[in-house]
Amino acid sequence: MKQSQQTTLRAAVTLVGTGVHSGDEVKMILHPAEVNHGVAFLRTGLPGGLDRLIDARHLAVTATELCTVIGDRDTGAVATIEHLMAALSGLGIDNVLVEVDGPEVPILDGSSALFIDAIDQVGITVQGASRRYLKVLKPVRVTQGRSFAELLPNDRAFRLDVEIDFPTPVIGRQRKAIDLSPSVFRREISRARTFGFMRDVEKLWSAGFALGASLENTVAIGDDGIMNPEGLRYADEFVRHKLLDAVGDLSLAGLPLLGTYRSYCGGHRMNFSVLEALFASRSNYAIVDAVPRRETGYAEISSAGAPVYASEVH
Repeated sequence: MKQSQQTTLRAAVTLVGTGVHSGDEVKMILHPAEVNHGVAFLRTGLPGGLDRLIDARHLAVTATELCTVIGDRDTGAVATIEHLMAALSGLGIDNVLVEVDGPEVPILDGSSALFIDAIDQVGITVQGASRRYLKVLKPVRVTQGRSFAELLPNDRAFRLDVEIDFPTPVIGRQRKAIDLSPSVFRREISRARTFGFMRDVEKLWSAGFALGASLENTVAIGDDGIMNPEGLRYADEFVRHKLLDAVGDLSLAGLPLLGTYRSYCGGHRMNFSVLEALFASRSNYAIVDAVPRRETGYAEISSAGAPVYASEVH
């Protein structure tokens, strides 16, 4: 089942919170946007009162260490965009302008749940233009040591199959697969929080990371188990959060994907690398339109005409 029309927010909504790595307080406003706008970040609060507009596309990615960063740190960047991007992609929202006055999207509770709550406050509206999809035509795969990530053709859905394997009994080996839809994302993925190991805290602080991390926004893993008093939200919350990150990172393709994503022991770098591999050849992908199916009210992918290749997503 495919969404046939583009969508945006009914009204603007504001969120305020702390950046998990910078520790800075950030104000963010999600604005409705016109058709074919996509998702873009308006970075304000820069020296000299300048603003910078950054498209949420894979070509804008400048760092993937512990989070996904778009834009240039010298002239204006936005870090930790993946949980917000996952919320927008998971809910099927195509067009949004994200105004943010600091270097990082607020972490809130460490998941996508509070972004979804904010979006639900204003609602989603259908726009007068058909939705387009980025269809995977050929398998692409990237590897790094024992880790791999791949995109495979899938005409009917965007399927994600993510597996992790940590050498600690608190996590161990976990695997989760879903066909992405708003209901599945809300129910199965959206509340999964970011996580980290207590043994790494001082090293992260000295490197300028995790300055805003706390038990309010991170699942903290100690030597003997979970440090958070409330415990886990899902028994396999760790792999679900990795899946949430993948939804957000892969939305940087610029259009919703039709394909199957599979990863083993991946992360932000692997998610980004598989998009680079996909866009390395125009024969790997095509843009197709969604058209309504009259008898069901659902949508299907139009097979009429030759595929239009996605040079414009760059």
